[in-house]
Amino acid sequence: MGMLCAVSFNRYGRLYYLDPVDLTPVVGDRVLVPTDDGPEVAECVWAAQWVDDDTSGFPKLAGMATEVDLQRDETQRKRKAEAKAAAKKLIREHALPMKVVAVDHVLDPSGASARTTIYFTAPHRVDFRSLVRDLGATLHCRVELRQLSARDSARVQGGIGSCGRDLCCATFLTDFEPVTIRMAKDQDLPLNPLRISGACGRLMCCLKYEHPLYQSFQASAPAVGTKVTTPEGDGRVVAHSVPRDSVVVRLDADGSRCSCSRASVCGPRKAHDAQYNSADA
Repeated sequence: MGMLCAVSFNRYGRLYYLDPVDLTPVVGDRVLVPTDDGPEVAECVWAAQWVDDDTSGFPKLAGMATEVDLQRDETQRKRKAEAKAAAKKLIREHALPMKVVAVDHVLDPSGASARTTIYFTAPHRVDFRSLVRDLGATLHCRVELRQLSARDSARVQGGIGSCGRDLCCATFLTDFEPVTIRMAKDQDLPLNPLRISGACGRLMCCLKYEHPLYQSFQASAPAVGTKVTTPEGDGRVVAHSVPRDSVVVRLDADGSRCSCSRASVCGPRKAHDAQYNSADA
């Protein structure tokens, strides 16, 4: 048990959870987060509070941001905006099929930009050697260009998904797990790319969230077309309703349909009930 707070480097961006140590940041406070390139300024979006989980493995806040830290952060943001504008202009001049997604700066202690990293997307590999030289001469620093995949591009840019919420990859997902079309089929979803694709154009990551539930349901529930006996009479399974943990049965008597719980038509459960009910009798 310990205390945790959540911070974000960008508004509506990914949340990072840290141990506040002896600090008590509240929502809106600017704090210092340790990174590989030194402490960076972030905004507290979830005030420090006690949690039941073990917090020993979480990184610790480096302190509250001072006026000097805020000025350095503002300078860094201006440098990023200038670098992004310069990169877009030079890309147009070089007629390269590239799209700038994000820009990152690493500042040395003197305040000068030591390294600029420009993230971009492109339909194929791009020869950007001349572009790097021109960017270095324009920005007066060392420049690196890194090509992102479609999923990484969506994570960096953020956005709103078809569910109306912020993209999972831009808020809480840390790794991209494999998502297959089989998951959509198992969940009886329409195989329409516009319905099952995310902002990145790939299959939605959320297809994997409920897939284990569908797998366990299909492993124990009678298949569609199977003859079953329900509390309302004999019939045949015509559909599954996984969220309700039930099956839809068409009764042989009058052709009407009824919804029955999976347990009421599951063979092993019925055999179990019959055995123990007879033993009690």
